[in-house]
Amino acid sequence: MATVISYGAAEVVTGSCHLLELNNGKRILIDCGMFQGREEHRNYKDFGFDPAGVDYLLVTHAHLDHVGRIPKLVKEGFNGLMVSTDATRDLAEVIMLDSAKIMKEDYLTKYRKAERKGKEAEVPVPLYKEEDVQNTLALAHLTPKYDEPFELCEDVTVTYRNAGHILGSAFIEIVYKEGTEKRKIVFSGDIGNDNDMVLPNLASCKDADYLYVESTYGDRNHQGAIESVEELKEIINSTLKNWGNVLIPSFAIERTQEILCILKEMHDNKELPECQIFLDSPMASRATTIYKEYAEELLSTECQTIKKRDGTVFDFEDLKYTQTVDESKAINDVPHRAIIIAGSGMCSGGRILHHLKNRLWNRKNAVIFVGYQAVGTLGRHIVDGAKWARIYHEDIRIQASLHTINGFSAHADQNGIIDWVKNIDGLQRIFLIHGEEDKQEVLREVMGEKLHEKAHIVEPEEVIYLP
Repeated sequence: MATVISYGAAEVVTGSCHLLELNNGKRILIDCGMFQGREEHRNYKDFGFDPAGVDYLLVTHAHLDHVGRIPKLVKEGFNGLMVSTDATRDLAEVIMLDSAKIMKEDYLTKYRKAERKGKEAEVPVPLYKEEDVQNTLALAHLTPKYDEPFELCEDVTVTYRNAGHILGSAFIEIVYKEGTEKRKIVFSGDIGNDNDMVLPNLASCKDADYLYVESTYGDRNHQGAIESVEELKEIINSTLKNWGNVLIPSFAIERTQEILCILKEMHDNKELPECQIFLDSPMASRATTIYKEYAEELLSTECQTIKKRDGTVFDFEDLKYTQTVDESKAINDVPHRAIIIAGSGMCSGGRILHHLKNRLWNRKNAVIFVGYQAVGTLGRHIVDGAKWARIYHEDIRIQASLHTINGFSAHADQNGIIDWVKNIDGLQRIFLIHGEEDKQEVLREVMGEKLHEKAHIVEPEEVIYLP
């Protein structure tokens, strides 16, 4: 009998890591991501299984909470076959190298501080180094195309289908033999919001016996796409006309590209007041380059039309990509009418912290949150109504106007999840992962009412038997 154990993203959103063990003895790991926010300490714990005993690693997409611990997995013994789309592989390289760099810088900062107190031995070493990322990239790697089944091993067939979440993202269908019968289990990864202007919509899943589905926004529905875009435009224009600045903490992958599309449209339609626009994130700049490379293959019809018309999907004359630290610091000299897009999306690090420190106290400025803010992050602290933010050992009064626009989420909302699941034939059991428990409770109740299906909320390291 096959079993699944979730070593991450069980009753929490981040840390995706699900181990499928088949009755033929093969062990398949689906994702190996970092925990974020208040769960971050769990990254330093043992996996709960032997990495060397894993035969295959199937990656759904390249977000940090799905790929961030893969180099640690390799460092501790995994030497099997990795599987992901081409785009996911390219983006994961950027994400993992950036993660290694940030951990090294964070370690050195803490070490020097502890050294002055004679407590340097108490500083935990980074999870992995750049060489561990390079060793990960050197592993055997299979890059399937969407909707083309392939044989992973004897009696096991895998199909990647477009999840519409970020570039290269997929939900994964695994068909395996149980005695004389075939069974299908589907892992959703993160499934997309069909309002995304950069990517095609989420593909349908026709049938499955067992479904592991995300539930990040299982308790709510997003604002409509048109309303979200209009709200963003209104905030930007009113702030700029008042000689203020707009700060957008943005995830490097997908959200940044979507915001750039909107700003380009505003520029082309002459809807923007005179301003300067900065993409102040080297990682987001590299990710945007990868998006450009796959424009004709994987982006939406609308983006492909823009590419044919302008020769570029995202670029326009007022947009500046800042790479160096000096270029980033120079933004501080722009007193007003600046739009600054910077990472990290949850304000847990990166260049956005400098901009928040310098501009969060000014009532003329605006901060626009366009993505999920995990519990325990500075972004969540601000969104939840804090009056002060501690940034670089200094307390900053929060007086800028704050805005949360959830219509840009790359995650399906409650209706999106329900609509996707209701079209899957043959479901025997539904398992909820990738969500905070209170939100999962809401989604479970709604599934019972609308789908007449009883979903199970997966607990950390709970052994699920697939009869």
